[in-house]
Amino acid sequence: MTLTALLTLMGLQALIAISPGPAAVVTIKTSAARGAKAGLLLSFGLASAIVLWAAAALAGLSIIFEVAPYLQTTLRIIGGLFLIWIGISMIRHASAPMADANEADVIGGRRLFRLGLITNLANPKALAYFAAVFVGIMPHDPTPAAAATVLVVIFMIEFGWYALLSLLFSRPSPRRAYQRGKTHLDRIFGGLIAALGARIAYN
Repeated sequence: MTLTALLTLMGLQALIAISPGPAAVVTIKTSAARGAKAGLLLSFGLASAIVLWAAAALAGLSIIFEVAPYLQTTLRIIGGLFLIWIGISMIRHASAPMADANEADVIGGRRLFRLGLITNLANPKALAYFAAVFVGIMPHDPTPAAAATVLVVIFMIEFGWYALLSLLFSRPSPRRAYQRGKTHLDRIFGGLIAALGARIAYN
């Protein structure tokens, strides 16, 4: 893999990561409500999911979709329904009090990782990018070293971005601002995620 191709991939991956979407919303909400550790655990799950998508693309994801196009539609619908579930859950628990910032040190670590993992596995934006754009950038038959380098770079970009959001929105000022408007913000965020999920599932 050439340096130009790698730099192109890094630039596109960064743009995909920072573009607004369910993963960013969940990261901001989790970090503001539960603190930096919770946000970082979630970020690890989000980044891991993207690496799994990249690995699937390297293994021939686009070819599978060409042979069985209904599979892509099925995954899109499942992803949309999962986003609807997240949105509805946020709305239902909007009036619940904020968790302590240190709660993630005691419980919920695996649950946060799992939430991040499933959120980005269900992200149709990731599905479309890795099934189409990503495979167009990668060499047709990358060496194991090149494939491993790409996966590491993707993880670092994704985790770095969500970790930055986590550290930013877990600071005292953002946490206090979120606490003051938690009920309304959770309902707004939940509504946006549910609406996006509905659009994806039924488009």
